[in-house]
Amino acid sequence: MNSPLPLAVVQEQLDAYNARDIERLLATYAENAEQFNLHGERLAQGHAQMRERFAVRFAEPDLHAQLISRTVLGAVVVDFELITRNLPEGLGQVEMLCIYEVQDGRIRKASFRTGETRVLKPI
Repeated sequence: MNSPLPLAVVQEQLDAYNARDIERLLATYAENAEQFNLHGERLAQGHAQMRERFAVRFAEPDLHAQLISRTVLGAVVVDFELITRNLPEGLGQVEMLCIYEVQDGRIRKASFRTGETRVLKPI
């Protein structure tokens, strides 16, 4: 059986994120996948730690990731997204660069870089 293409895996991950479906989202990641701040600290390793991180984020009622651009180079997919979030200051948007490394049909490593944060509707 052929593994899905990296583009399809990352799109499924984005769709599951926007649906706030943790099980579907985790199915796109390898069991021992790692998430990092770009060139920095590890944020999570494995499904249990990722589940905790996503559960907190999925509790935000306005959470939504809008894909702005995507580049695919072999097994690496780079997304630039605008994430609508419920911030302490109010409803906002956060720029996010997401770099996914796909192996055997699953995301093996993901690195994230946060850009500008804008408050759209202050509390």
